[in-house]
Amino acid sequence: MSGPKVGEPNVGEPKVGGPEVHARRLGLPYPKVGARRPGLPYPIVIALLLVMLGAAATAAIAAGSVTLPAEQVWGILLHRVHPALAEPTWPVVRETIVMDVRVPRVLLAAVIGAGLSVCGMALQALVRNPLADPMLLGVSSGASVGAVSVVVFSLTVFGAFSLPVAAFLGALAALVAVYFLARSGGRMTTVRLVLAGVAMAEVLSAVASFLVVTSNDPHKTQSALRWMLGGLAGTTWTMVWIPAVAVLAGTLVLLGVSRPLNLLLAGEEAAASLGLDVHRFRAALFVLVAIMIGTIVAVSGSIGFVGLIMPHVVRLLIGADHRRALPATALLGAAFLVTADLVARTLIAPEEIPVGIITALVGGPFFLWLMRRRSK
Repeated sequence: MSGPKVGEPNVGEPKVGGPEVHARRLGLPYPKVGARRPGLPYPIVIALLLVMLGAAATAAIAAGSVTLPAEQVWGILLHRVHPALAEPTWPVVRETIVMDVRVPRVLLAAVIGAGLSVCGMALQALVRNPLADPMLLGVSSGASVGAVSVVVFSLTVFGAFSLPVAAFLGALAALVAVYFLARSGGRMTTVRLVLAGVAMAEVLSAVASFLVVTSNDPHKTQSALRWMLGGLAGTTWTMVWIPAVAVLAGTLVLLGVSRPLNLLLAGEEAAASLGLDVHRFRAALFVLVAIMIGTIVAVSGSIGFVGLIMPHVVRLLIGADHRRALPATALLGAAFLVTADLVARTLIAPEEIPVGIITALVGGPFFLWLMRRRSK
């Protein structure tokens, strides 16, 4: 009686050992994403990132036209948490500056940095390309068309929320267009997704630029350009909650599908052999990431390179296992964008540089280095 073929499990043999053992039985590769890199232990890395985020947030709240001591910043924050935690020895105007002007902006910067970084890591696993960026999907360009239309044509259908609502609707329209362009025969391939996203981004960027160039009002043109370059000026508490909820919920969902994300690193055939419906999972993940990005750019404008840089730095520190990498990426992205926004506010004060320029100045050289590194 002949035995089982090579790579074929015995009939009745218990399926033990998880997907890695099953992959080896079938002769397929399995991503060793959980292997630890030499260096600091994971809890210490997370602790250091939390310290970085706390230090960046403290510096960002303290800096400005009215400079505040760090201990006074923490005193005001603790007093707001509970009056018994700190004695109010500061002027009321300083508490107003901290709680109504600077804290919302710092929180929004942290939320956007974390969201873009997490979306970047998920997207790089989705298309299996380390050069993928959240702006690749054309969603930010769609948001730009919506926002620029509001500025140029002075649309006020939704009152004070007209600009973010129009930006989100533009992002949603771009998402739908890219989704249907990328589908062929009921499936979505990586190549079609990237090509559809790039083509849509170019067309929508041209539309936004046309609207800006043909505007007869220089003030509207300047406002539209500053939004397209990305910025957090004028942040209020009402602008923080929606992107915060979207980023938190999206990150939790991505953490819940960490194993399928890890399987994608082994390739489509290996992931499919281990029970993953690759095409359906990729489509669902694409929609989730695009909605998160649309919510983010609706309040911040187009901020590039954050989702490209942070995932690579985290992989160098702790490896590619998404269960460990996603929380670290969120913390690092939050600390990075809070710091970048601080530089944008203070570099040529009292003038303010759009934060998208700062991230591009940092991300551009990193992108070139990454391409040269991969070509070797």
